[in-house]
Amino acid sequence: RRGNDNHFRCTYVLPDGITHTKGFVKDPIEAQRYLTLDEDGELPHSEETDDADQTEAKNKPSERSKVDLTKNEFSLSNERFLVPEMIFRPADLGMNQAGLAECIVRAVNSCHPHLHPVLYESIILTGGSTLFPGFAKRLENDLRPLVPDVYQVKITTQEDPILGVWRGGSLLASSPDFDA
Repeated sequence: RRGNDNHFRCTYVLPDGITHTKGFVKDPIEAQRYLTLDEDGELPHSEETDDADQTEAKNKPSERSKVDLTKNEFSLSNERFLVPEMIFRPADLGMNQAGLAECIVRAVNSCHPHLHPVLYESIILTGGSTLFPGFAKRLENDLRPLVPDVYQVKITTQEDPILGVWRGGSLLASSPDFDA
């Protein structure tokens, strides 16, 4: 859907280095509306919202002509999902690469078969991209059909996935068994 009919549309405010040092979503409640989709994939309708949208649409002849460049704001819709989707299905974006689930299966299959059950039960998500909402569940849903049913898939997320790798490397480097 395009324009105001797109349920995934939200406005981001970019940092200007003076009043805002970090970018943010202008209306977080509006940005999270997609989480309340009903069974049919539609948003619950309220007459108040519909009336407000119609009034707002009448008052705005053209949303593009009213862009205020001094506010450092821009609207995104489906672009919000392209980065996470690229991790799972890069072929959809024209990249001849395997998605994350396929890469995990390939990595596990390259190891000795006796290690497969242990590896599938020890998947640890780390890095900033794992903070996308629903990342672990999506990975599990994509991974489960690719893994033989005899193996259990267990995905663990870290409390702070951004610094997790650094902490692990720090522990390894400080261990007495590590030779530099």
